[in-house]
Amino acid sequence: MSDPVSDFSWTGPPPPPLPRPSAWGVIAAYVRLGLAALTTVVLLSVYLLFKAIERLVPAFRARERVQRLWARAMGTLVGLSVRATGQPMPHGGALVANHSSWSDIFVLVGAARMTFVSKAEVRSWPVVGWIAAVCGTVFVERKRSAARAQEEELRRRMLAGERLLFFPEGTSTDNRRVLQFRSTLFAALTAEELRDVAWVQPVSVVYHVNPASTLPDTFYGWWADMEFGPHVWSLLTLSFGGEAEVIFHDPIRVAEMPDRKKLAHASWQAVHDGVVSRLPHHRHGHEDVYRDREV
Repeated sequence: MSDPVSDFSWTGPPPPPLPRPSAWGVIAAYVRLGLAALTTVVLLSVYLLFKAIERLVPAFRARERVQRLWARAMGTLVGLSVRATGQPMPHGGALVANHSSWSDIFVLVGAARMTFVSKAEVRSWPVVGWIAAVCGTVFVERKRSAARAQEEELRRRMLAGERLLFFPEGTSTDNRRVLQFRSTLFAALTAEELRDVAWVQPVSVVYHVNPASTLPDTFYGWWADMEFGPHVWSLLTLSFGGEAEVIFHDPIRVAEMPDRKKLAHASWQAVHDGVVSRLPHHRHGHEDVYRDREV
């Protein structure tokens, strides 16, 4: 599955077979699906109300709490508890995380206040695009003519105190590795106008299946040509007692990095170490080798 600002897709090994859901699992899935729809409608309505109030009273910031409440509810409804370690940086800047699944969205929003950066095409997706837009997502076009204006928008938001979330791998994986970060995604942060005030905070996300289950440790990963609908259904029918661990690492001051490649590498190293240190078995291989990716 591709990153919000890229069309690159990691193929990796084929997903292992999953156990057949029980009758109770299927019943639970329909209940969960109904509750997810109801929760989204109710909290989205509250969010829009609070957003309108903020236009009149800028100090009123309750809609961010509604976002986090929705995210935590979605995690619960797909059988995931979220455990955060470390502290999100108190000021604006960029959060850079590994990307394993569509569930990263509510896992990360449930852990801290942040704004997603997404490819422009998402804006036109039915329902999802509209929800993303009203929630303040930054949409990025892959056009040279739009690059400067978009960099200015990112700088404006970070200087205003927003934390912008990027997935620099450019794709999602099986959550057992961290691919090389694309250094081009760090270019805006190292520009002269922002370099002296910008910060980057690496964030590791690791999913753990319920140890009492027979699910594979890649169960929560969503990659290659896996279809969205069946993957959602698998979580709704089989995910019980899982955990998503979010690790906030020490922020990196951009001014202390000589260039964007060094910044990308330092960020990757922190995220990589956070992921592999939480895996049941530390594996050596492609994920432990860093090569800069320009594209």
